[in-house]
Amino acid sequence: MKRIMPFLFCLLLLCCLLPSIAFADTGGSGNIDGGGADVGQGTGESYWDSGDDGVRVTIVNATTGSPGKTPIDLTNRKPDNTDYHFGKVSKISYRNGVRLSVTTSQYTYKNPVQTLPRIISSDGNVNIEAIKKYFCSEYAVKLIAETAGIPYDTLISGEYKLFLEPIAYFIFQGQKVAMTATEAAMYDNLLSGGLRSKMGSLTHKNLPLSMFLEAPDLGFATYFGATNQNQSNDTIISCLGLGIVRFAGQPATPPIETDYDYQYRVDTDVITSVTLYASGEINPDSPAKVTFRIKGSTYTVSNIVIPAGESQLVWCKWHTPSSPEEITITVSSTKGTLSQTTIQAKIIRLDENEPPNPTATDRNDGFSTVGIPSRTVKALASWGVWWAQWHPYWVWISHWVWVGGEDGSWEDHGWWEDHGWYDFFRDNYSASLSGSMSLLPDDKVPTASGSTMKSGYGVKTTVNAQFTTNAPPSHVTGTQTATAYFPEFHYKDYWRLLDRTANGYSAQFQFKTNRYSTYNRRVHFLPIWYPNGQYTVDTYIQDAWTPAGMLSISIRDDVSISGSLYDDWHLAPLNP
Repeated sequence: MKRIMPFLFCLLLLCCLLPSIAFADTGGSGNIDGGGADVGQGTGESYWDSGDDGVRVTIVNATTGSPGKTPIDLTNRKPDNTDYHFGKVSKISYRNGVRLSVTTSQYTYKNPVQTLPRIISSDGNVNIEAIKKYFCSEYAVKLIAETAGIPYDTLISGEYKLFLEPIAYFIFQGQKVAMTATEAAMYDNLLSGGLRSKMGSLTHKNLPLSMFLEAPDLGFATYFGATNQNQSNDTIISCLGLGIVRFAGQPATPPIETDYDYQYRVDTDVITSVTLYASGEINPDSPAKVTFRIKGSTYTVSNIVIPAGESQLVWCKWHTPSSPEEITITVSSTKGTLSQTTIQAKIIRLDENEPPNPTATDRNDGFSTVGIPSRTVKALASWGVWWAQWHPYWVWISHWVWVGGEDGSWEDHGWWEDHGWYDFFRDNYSASLSGSMSLLPDDKVPTASGSTMKSGYGVKTTVNAQFTTNAPPSHVTGTQTATAYFPEFHYKDYWRLLDRTANGYSAQFQFKTNRYSTYNRRVHFLPIWYPNGQYTVDTYIQDAWTPAGMLSISIRDDVSISGSLYDDWHLAPLNP
C-alpha cells in the first residue's frame, strides 16, 4: 500500500494549504515595485518578477511538533546571486523563540526535476489543487526524503509531517534577497515598515496569503481574515504563509470545532485584540476610537492613527471572572474596518483534574511509556503601534492687488499656508518567554540520592518563567499559569495546576500542597508500580498575554527511578 502514493498521499493531507487564494490586483503583469510605481516594468531598486518563488520544506516530528532535519528550499529558479537571506529556519523555530539573523553566506536550494506549480500569485490564478497534488505525490516526498537523508518509508510512516512555507526571491533596494512570509514580516519590524513600504503587495499580501491552514495543526490556527488586502506583520507571523501535510499512521487530529474565539482561564489577566484596517488615512485630526464591551464593562482605546492601506492590532486588558462561563464580547470602531465585531470567549478552570491518591496496592501491569505530546507553544510575539507627526510644508499663496491709483503698482498681498502632511511612524514591540524546571525527589524521601529515587515516593518541582519585553505594562501580562502533566497518565486525563509563588515578569511556580501528604508537602506522589528508568514531568507554561496573542512554552525535567518503596521495607520478627 505504501507504493500507491499518488492516491494515498492525497487522502492523507491533514491541513492542506489554502482554502481560498488571494484574488489580488497587483498591476497585471505581477512585477512589484516600491510604492506601486512601475508595476509590470521590473525597473527601479525594489521589484519582484512573477515566478520567482519556491517552498521551504521542514520535516517535523508529528508527536512533539519539533523540527528535525535542516529545512530544504525547493524552487524552479536558480537564485545563486542572492545577496542575503536568513538561513534555513522554519516558522516553527521562529515561534519557539529563534531570532531573525541576516546572513550573506551562499544561499542553497534544490531544483526539482518535476517543476513546482506556481506558488505565489501575481494575478489570482494560483492553482491550490495543483500545489496539494504536487506535495502529496510520491515524487515530491521521495525527493524530500532523499535530500534530507531520511528513509522514504520512515518519512511516510506517520512519525513525521511536512511543514511548507512559500518563499519569494526579489530585489529590495538593489539587492537580491530570499525570504519566507514570516521572515519578511519579522524583517519589516526591524526596518520599521521599510520593507512593506517598498514591497507590500508581495511581502504583505501575495506571499503570506499564498498558503494558510484549513484546520488548526502544530499549534497554528486557521486564518479566517481578508484574502485581498495587505496583512499586518503580527497576523503574518501568527498564521499566514504555511501549509502542513500528514501521512498514514499518524492519529488523526481533526479540526477542533468550537463556538468561541478565545479560551481563557478563570481569575486571570488577559488581553483581547482585534485588527483595525485603514483603507484611507486615519490621522490625529480625526483619530479612530475602538470600544470593547465585556460583561457590562466598557474598554475604550482612543487616538488610534494608521496610514492608508495599513492596519494595527487594537486591544484591551481585562480580568476574567472567578468561575467558568461563556462571554460574548462586542467591538466597535469609529473609523476603519475591524477584523471582528463579535468575539466569543470561553472561561475554563484547570484545577478540577487533580490526580487520584496512589496506594500501596495499585497495579498497572500493562503500562507502557509514551512520548510527550505536542502542545501549542509560542515563545515570541511582536506587534506595533502607529503614531503620526505633522510635516510642515509652507506655500506662499499669492494675491496680487493694484495699489496707488493711476500711478500705482501691483502688490502681492498674499499669505503663507501650511500645505503639509502627516508622516507616520511605527513603534515596534516584542515579548519572549523562556523557562526552566527543576524536578527532584522530595526532601522526605529517605533513600533518594541526587535525582535518583524509588517509585512510590514524592517529587517536588520549581518552575521559573522569564517574560521579557520592551513594551509598556499596559500591553502585556506576566506569566500566570503553569500546569504539570505526568507519564503515568500518558500526559493527559489528570494534571496539577501549580501554585504561583512569585509574580511579575520573573514568575515562579511549585506544586500545590498535596492533601494526601502526611507532612503537607508540595509534592506529587509516583505510583509504586512505575517502572525503572526516567520519570519525566512535562510543564506547560501559559497566560503570558500580549496584543499578538498568548505566549506559552512546554518545559520538562526528570528523575531516575530505581526500585520501589517496597525495597525500603524490612520485615523481621519482634525480639521475644
